[in-house]
Amino acid sequence: MTVATSLNEASATWTIDVSHRRDGTEVGAELASALEDIAAAGGGPVELWIHDVDDSADAAATAAGFEAFRDLWQLRCPLPAEPSTLVTRPYTDADADAMIAVNNRAFSWHPEQSGLNRDRLATTMSEGWYNPDGFRIYERDGEILGFCWTKIHTDEDPVIGEIFVIAVDPSAHGQGLGSPMTRAGLDWIAAQGIDHAMLYVESDNDAANRVYERIGFAHHRTERAYRRTIEGSTP
Repeated sequence: MTVATSLNEASATWTIDVSHRRDGTEVGAELASALEDIAAAGGGPVELWIHDVDDSADAAATAAGFEAFRDLWQLRCPLPAEPSTLVTRPYTDADADAMIAVNNRAFSWHPEQSGLNRDRLATTMSEGWYNPDGFRIYERDGEILGFCWTKIHTDEDPVIGEIFVIAVDPSAHGQGLGSPMTRAGLDWIAAQGIDHAMLYVESDNDAANRVYERIGFAHHRTERAYRRTIEGSTP
């Protein structure tokens, strides 16, 4: 198990990332060490993420004074799924402004995906996994109404595809686009010879979870976020 601790300069919040957990005893020991380091550095708000959380890890976080506030579910489904009824096309650079506008309207509430701009978009697209063919755009009468951005995890064994970001413009809500937009991404992933796909979704996003369940996704694991404030230690 490793614990990565970082300071988000924009929000002045410490983030502790616990991955490859083993048991609650180890989580508790690693947290105690990380919290001592944060206190020595002046303290402040702390956000803790435990990946693939279980009861023992949750108990360790609670014992360390953390309060759970967010569950992010990883869902998985076998491929191929039922094909999409939408005709989509690959992303092009000319789509940037319209795609960003759709994203920010669709994710105005989201803690990570909201406030997308060209710089953030370019940073993500500079990563080695990016493939514009896997960034599926849906438009009607020349207007982008949705997109399904996929990601292939070639470092996984077996290789798995991900619905990285999916969005439907709020102006098109109620038109039944969520499911076929998701399926358009799954179609592209399956066409790469990949037999499973995954995505992350907020546990309390009931509407999205109903769509994903009908497509064939099932819960695989939970990433849980906690928070507390640490006082700085006296020199």
